[in-house]
Amino acid sequence: MDYPLLNAFWTMCLIFLWVMWLVLLFTIISDIFRSRDINNWVKTGWLLVVLLLPFLGVFLYVIARGQGMSEREAERAERQQKQLQAYLRETVPTGDEASRHADSLAKLAELKNHGDITEEEFQKAKAKVLA
Repeated sequence: MDYPLLNAFWTMCLIFLWVMWLVLLFTIISDIFRSRDINNWVKTGWLLVVLLLPFLGVFLYVIARGQGMSEREAERAERQQKQLQAYLRETVPTGDEASRHADSLAKLAELKNHGDITEEEFQKAKAKVLA
């Protein structure tokens, strides 16, 4: 094996830097597309600069619009959080509904355990309670 340990370390560092570069490049490209504060011609210009002169384009974009990137990302995360909360409010039962469902399921399980209803009847009633 004719590959010294220092060369292996240097190769790993270069691979790490290359992956970081790709992540940064794709982050900037996605930020260009997501920006609502610039028109399509400006987006096209930034995209051409970033794709044709990648290093210079990325550095210029970070200098010119870097502060806005974090603000836009924070707004996007906040919007997603609000959408998730709205979805959960619609789908997850509230405290009263949840306790009512739990009480109904407990009564059904008790009836099934005592033999008052069959397994099939229990499954049908459970489906009605959970619907």
